Amino acid sequence: MQRRLDSASPLVHSLVMRAVNVHEAKTHLSRLLAQVERGEQVVIQRAGKPIARLVPVGRRAGARQLGRDRGKLFISEDFDAPLPERILAWRGT
Repeated sequence: MQRRLDSASPLVHSLVMRAVNVHEAKTHLSRLLAQVERGEQVVIQRAGKPIARLVPVGRRAGARQLGRDRGKLFISEDFDAPLPERILAWRGT
């Protein structure tokens, strides 16, 4: 059983999703993966209910850069000091 489901996303253009049953997914996995590589999403259904979605793996944004946020964060000198009594009393400890 093959059918196409159209769903519109408010942030992106409309995506076309193909729905296939488990048997078809097992039989034609290579073909489905080729469709996913082209950007299509494939929904795998069991008894007409969606159970999984094949989607392209997102690309990494890039290598992490050490020190990139230097100067953007402030940690107080007493950040690890004991909590004041009024806070401890409120917490019930």
